[in-house]
Parts: sequence; C-alpha cells; structure tokens
Amino acid sequence: MVANQIRDLNLAPAGDQKIEWVSKHMPILNRIRAKYAAGQPFRGRRVAVSVHLEAKTAYLALTLKELGAELAVTGSNPLSTQDDVAAALVRRGIPVFAWHGATNEEYFAHLAATLQHKPEYIIDDGGDLVNLLHTHLRELLPFVKGGCEETTTGVHRLRAMAEQKQLAFPMIAVNDALCKHLFDNRYGTGQSTWDGIMRTTNLVVAGKTVVVAGYGWCGRGVALRAKGLGARVIICEVDPVRALEALMDGYTVMPALEAARLGDLFIAVTGCKDVFTGTHFALMKDGAILANAGHFDVEFNKEDLAQMATAVTAARPNITAYHLKDGRCLYLLAEGRLVNLAAGDGHPAEIMDLSFALQILSLLHLIDAEKEGGLAAGVYQVPQKIDHLVAQLALEANGVKIDTLTEDQKRYLNSW
Repeated sequence: MVANQIRDLNLAPAGDQKIEWVSKHMPILNRIRAKYAAGQPFRGRRVAVSVHLEAKTAYLALTLKELGAELAVTGSNPLSTQDDVAAALVRRGIPVFAWHGATNEEYFAHLAATLQHKPEYIIDDGGDLVNLLHTHLRELLPFVKGGCEETTTGVHRLRAMAEQKQLAFPMIAVNDALCKHLFDNRYGTGQSTWDGIMRTTNLVVAGKTVVVAGYGWCGRGVALRAKGLGARVIICEVDPVRALEALMDGYTVMPALEAARLGDLFIAVTGCKDVFTGTHFALMKDGAILANAGHFDVEFNKEDLAQMATAVTAARPNITAYHLKDGRCLYLLAEGRLVNLAAGDGHPAEIMDLSFALQILSLLHLIDAEKEGGLAAGVYQVPQKIDHLVAQLALEANGVKIDTLTEDQKRYLNSW
C-alpha cells in the first residue's frame, strides 16, 4: 500500500500556516474537540475523506484524528487541491493522495489509493468515492459501514443509486441539513464564487449584467451578492416555483437563450450538464465571461467551445480565451471547474465550520446507530437534534443568546 501521493513534502510549512489561520476561525470544531477528545469516539475507526483539499478540510481531518480516527484523505476536484496543505497533513501523520492539477487518470488513482485503506466510514463531496466503490472497487464494499455526503450533486447521485437499489450502505445527506444548505450553499457559495471571479479577472462587477443559471440555495447566494455588488441580475431556471421566487426577489427571469444575448458574465450553478452550449455561445457578446459554480465541469459545454474556436489561448492565470471565427472572444474561468475553489480558497472558514461539524456529528450518529444494529442501506437526513446543536454552538461562538420555551408554552404548542 502506497503511503502517500503528494507533490512536495517541503511545502508543509506554508500549509501549516494556512491551517493555523483557519483553526482560529472554526470555533464549532474547536468545541467538538474539547467535548469529545478525551473519549476518543473514533478510536480504531477507519475514515476516508474526499473533500476539496484546502485548509478547512485539513482542519476537519485533524479534528477527526484528534478524536481517534485512522484517516486517509484525498481531494474531490483536481484543481482545488492545495499542495502545501496536503504536505502539511502528511507531515502530521495523515496519509494523503492528491495533488493540484491531477489528470483524470491521476485523480481516480488517488481516490482508489485512498479506498485501499479499507475505510469503515466515508466523507464524500460529489459522490466520486461512493461511485468508485460501487463500480470498480466492489471488493471493498464489505468494509464500509456508512458515510456522509457534502454537496447537492453527490446527494442527487446517492438518491439515484438508492432508487435503483444499488446503494450498499447508509449515507447521510449532510447537504440537506438546514445548517448546511441555508448557510454553506447560500452564504458560502455566494461569497466564495465572487471571491474567485474577482481575484481572477480583476474587473468591476457594478454596472454589468450577470446571468445566474439555477436559483437553488447556491444560486440565491450568488445572485444576492451580484446585486449587492451593483450588477443587473438575470435568473435562468427550469423550476417554475424557483423562477417565481426569483421574480419576487426582484430579479429578471428569462430563458437562457434570451439571456445569452444580454449577459456580460455567466455563472452556472445548477448541478446539471449543458446549461450553456454552442447555441448559447453563438449569441454571446464579445468578451463574455463564463464561470462555473456547480460541482462538475459540465455546465458549460467545453467541447462546443473548443470546436467553435479558431484559437485557444491563456488570457491570464485561470482564464482561457476562446477566439471564435467571427472575431468574438469568450473567456472561461478555471477550466470550467468550480471557480470558487479552482480559482480561490473556497468558502469562508466560519461557513465550513458549520458544515464540517455536521459531518463529524453525523458520523458519530452512524456509530451510535451500530449499537442498535445499524442503519439499512439508503439515504438519510441529518437528525434534527444535530442540526439544532450545530446552530446552538454557532450562536454561542458568536456570543448570541436566544429565548427558550417555558413548559407551559411547550404544552400549548403540542395541544390541539
């Protein structure tokens, strides 16, 4: 078994610095450490983590190790891995299989190497670990007792597997927890997407027309921040309820083909493929900027872009220019991958503190369930008591107190 697959162990000091910074801004994980470290609830438990490998994820891994887990860590996107952070984890005794800029073959080899540690529990982001277990590494399935999924795309994949009776173990849909999608998807994606776009382009947002495809929780956050930055915002949706909500939130709503003629900047955040294709690209303005905030690099059809281009050049780091036959130029950010991570540092530390607290507490819930015979294979919601605990810890960390119901009020609310 290979011990590690990283770029350069000598990068560890820079990674340590990043981890030290986020550790001071993740108070919920610090409270979980303080509460559970002595009891070592993960002692002897093997856990595989496949999440965007940057400093916040590293602190999640270090917290799990502090609670006794035996870890193997990889990334969930070839361009979001930070090599200095990977080196810092290896230096601290955690096996890591990931490096920035991995080819597709290298990326899946890293996933496979992580799974060779025969994990009992999985923290997945996008569903690639779970998919690999059920397709090419089925011999490792008997070792897995359950896991958690971080993001919308991964939960969609899990539900499809469960409906087809293919999912072999219980998975908790952390993405669907209130303390995840209400904050991580909305405020995390909303801020970090614009962080990535602005640091990459160094262009003003105010006065531009921004087209946001998808008005789920991530799209809501991206649109809200665009409005706050002074942009005119157009929403494209396929769900009539979400489209109506966008309209009543004050945005212009129209089909993508109409919006294609108007946008200066296009942000796709749907989780679906081919949101923008050659038909749309043919209508876009010269200089239009394309940024993906969905999990996989399939929302902008890159094959169509390449076929339409007479030349493809690097306009700037993380900006690819597609020169079209009619003289127009379209700019794709971060190779069409997650712009907030491939061209930025991802969500703010305080936001990931919420999500990663849910991950740890959900794994503890799975371990507790084992004592009662375990959960059947399937997709499960995060228990409400965990959601409320994480929210309460976040309020405490911010110095906020709230009211509590009296016993008489509880009786009133429970009566008819």
